Amino acid sequence: MTRPLFPEITVNGTVLSAAAIAAEAQNHPAPAGKPGLAWRRAARALAIRQVLLDEARRRGLNPAPEAVAPGRRETPEEAQIRELLAQNVQPAPVTEAALRRAYDGDPEAYRAPSLYQPAHILFATAPEDAGAREAARVRAEAVLDRLLAAPARFAALAREESACSSRDAGGQLGQLSSGDTVPEFEAAMDAAPVGEIHPQLVETRYGYHILRLDARAKGDILPFDAVRPRLAVACEKANWTAAANAYLSDLLDRAEIVGLDLGAVA
Repeated sequence: MTRPLFPEITVNGTVLSAAAIAAEAQNHPAPAGKPGLAWRRAARALAIRQVLLDEARRRGLNPAPEAVAPGRRETPEEAQIRELLAQNVQPAPVTEAALRRAYDGDPEAYRAPSLYQPAHILFATAPEDAGAREAARVRAEAVLDRLLAAPARFAALAREESACSSRDAGGQLGQLSSGDTVPEFEAAMDAAPVGEIHPQLVETRYGYHILRLDARAKGDILPFDAVRPRLAVACEKANWTAAANAYLSDLLDRAEIVGLDLGAVA
């Protein structure tokens, strides 16, 4: 007799079917070669949902489903879970002192966007094509060496070598601000010497870039009053999440779950 790959999972006596877990697993991507991780994450999500539904039904909660988006209403089960959490999750209030602590703890997080004026030469290649990516790196290194020896040739080599449409402007990208580019390119713009060619290649999902940063203006730290509304929203969400996790942890401690170790699921 063939044994199943994963053990049967029951939550308070209710069996979580393999079909339901497999369907839920589509919402839980896992690293390549680790399909079991997606399965366990899906099983955990369904186990938590079942625990919440069991508690809502025990309390006799049966609210009317509400609209959650144009043309979409909650399912009866979603409405039950919503009502259960609304009645039992009591987040701590957001205080002025907490907002101040959040701001003073990391004022760098509240800078206005920085402005950049970069130029680049792109050696494009798909991230999954290792051979082409190595060839692009070698070609980019060769061109970079030429430019470090003769920086004035940047525009000409951009027109000859770059796979970006900016080649027609000598590689110039115009004025950019924080968030306009992929994170690794922005990090390079933050680190690059102004008015010079960056001495290292910049690798992104698009390939390899030779970067010249013509200007950079770092944004000022915004005053507390300017970011207070954003801080309040973030603190409200954090407090609600903490209270919800505490409530859920209590429910899970009292639930009977067989076949799944919730603590072992990453």
